Order: sequence, then structure tokens, then C-alpha cells
Amino acid sequence: MSNNLIVERERSLVELERRIAELREVSAAQPLDMSSEIAALEEKYQLILQELFGTLSPWEKVHMARHPNRPTSLDYIARFDRFDELHGDRHFRDDPSIVGGFGTLRARNVMVLGQQRGRDTKENLHRNFGMPAPEGYRKATRLARLASRLRLPIVTFVDTKGADPGISSEEHAQSEAIAICLQAFSTATVPIVATIVGEGGSGGALALAIADFVIMLEHSTYSVASPEGCAAILWSDASKAEEAAAHLKLTADDLHRFGIVDQILPEPLGGAHRNAGNVVTQTLDAVEAALSPLAALTPEMLLDQRYRKYRRLGEWQAEGLEPVRTAR
Repeated sequence: MSNNLIVERERSLVELERRIAELREVSAAQPLDMSSEIAALEEKYQLILQELFGTLSPWEKVHMARHPNRPTSLDYIARFDRFDELHGDRHFRDDPSIVGGFGTLRARNVMVLGQQRGRDTKENLHRNFGMPAPEGYRKATRLARLASRLRLPIVTFVDTKGADPGISSEEHAQSEAIAICLQAFSTATVPIVATIVGEGGSGGALALAIADFVIMLEHSTYSVASPEGCAAILWSDASKAEEAAAHLKLTADDLHRFGIVDQILPEPLGGAHRNAGNVVTQTLDAVEAALSPLAALTPEMLLDQRYRKYRRLGEWQAEGLEPVRTAR
């Protein structure tokens, strides 16, 4: 049985979905007018959907972001006009948890990168559950630098619980690989648009999310740590993850309010997986729309604007005093 809250809720809809499908088949195969019965069931179905998914708590959104059928980075990349994948970090190996290469989006040539998780156990093992090793971040660094040399805008799709925490990754300098990746994206002289399409976990997500324009799907999450990890650190009790999720301010609305995210893309009632095709199209349209004005900026203007964007994010306030911003 799945431990995903959203998947468990969807089980209550299976019988109603089956009944609606059966009535449609009968109506199509026989000269019977069952439109009123079908309409009544569809209305009931929509009411249940609204009740189950109309308003989601931060913890429920965490589970929505983790839904096994949610569109992955490759689902978005597959809708590019062209994609030629590039492999390897030129140091050790290729990391399949980060996919990247040359792409064409709406007739615009770009460098595209995405964190890729699996759909089933076999693919998850191959992709390391979407948790990149140092080789993945070194590949991302290589492609970001290549994009700058070739004057190609960079498009990224963020979807990871976090960087791989294993001993092998630590031995291969995981933190250094992430730091250099952050530096490469911070200093890239081409436009960068990042989209958080699922989980945005810690520095593992941030490494591909330094951008001139950040888009976030409505039920995605973006946080310094997973709720389980945060609960384990603060209370030594991972079972308090729901409480941690409420305090982490990890939803799209929270992050947009803080100025960390520039645009929120709405999802269908019940999540992106319920109309994946439209969600992918809408997302790629938003990426293209964000790239257009950035493409008109000089490298110097891009770097200055990017610097100011991230300097604006931090501010502190003492009791009774006006906020003091860190930007200059």
C-alpha cells in the first residue's frame, strides 16, 4: 500500500471513475440515452474532487509533489522540438539522475537540464531516486559553462528530494560539486529560467535553481530541508514531519510572497498528473515567455540583475525598527 496521502485519497475515486466509464461505454454501444445519469455522476465526481483536493495543507502539498504519476523532467523535455542529450562529467562517470543537453524550445535553441526521478523501482534505482551524485552536478556545471560559450539560454527543471547523501558521494566531494555548480549558474552570461516541477529539496535543488526567473508549479515544494529531515533535526522525531512542513514555508504561495519565486503556475484540481499534457504545455509556454525579455539583455545586464535579485532575498528586522535590506 502506498504511503502517499494523495494516492490513498485517490483510491476513493476509483469506483466512481469505473462506473462513469462503464456508463459511457454502454451509452456508446446501445441506443440508450444515459446522459443524465452520466452528468449526475460526473457532478458528484467533481464535488468529491473539490472536497479532497480543493484546499491542501503544506504537508498535503508535499505528498502531491511526490505523487508517483506527477510529470517528471523528461516529460517536459520530451515536448521540446528537439533534444540531443549530453553525457558525463569529464571526471568520473555519467549520472543519470541529471539529464541535460542541447534542446530547441519554440524555435529557440537552449541548453536544458533536469533532475530525473523514476516511475518504478527499476527506474528509481537507475536514477538514484532523483538524488544527484557529485558527477551529476559536475555534468550540470560543464553544460552551464558550455551554454555560456555557445550563447545558449539555460532552462532547468528542478525535482529532487536533495543531493545524494551516500558515503560514496561524500568521498567524491558532494558539497564542493554543488558549490561549484552554484558558482557556474551564478556567473553564467546567458539567460537562465528554472522551473520547480516537483520537490525542490535543499542545496540539491538550489544547484539547478539559481536563475534570472524562477517558476514554480502550484503544488510543488521548495525548502531548505525535507519535512522529515527538519523534524528529525529539531525534535529528534521524524514523525513530526507534518508540523515541520507547516513551519518551513515551502509552498509556492509562501515562496512567491518572499520573492524567491517569480511566477506560480496553476495545476488541475487533484494535481498536475490529472492533466499532464496541458500542464507540460502551459509550463513550456511560461518558460518561453520568461526567456523572451531576458534574451534582449546584455551579459553585463544579466549578471547585474541576477546579483540584485538574490541580494534582495535577505532582510532582517529588529523589534520596533524598519526592515534593513541587505541589497546595495
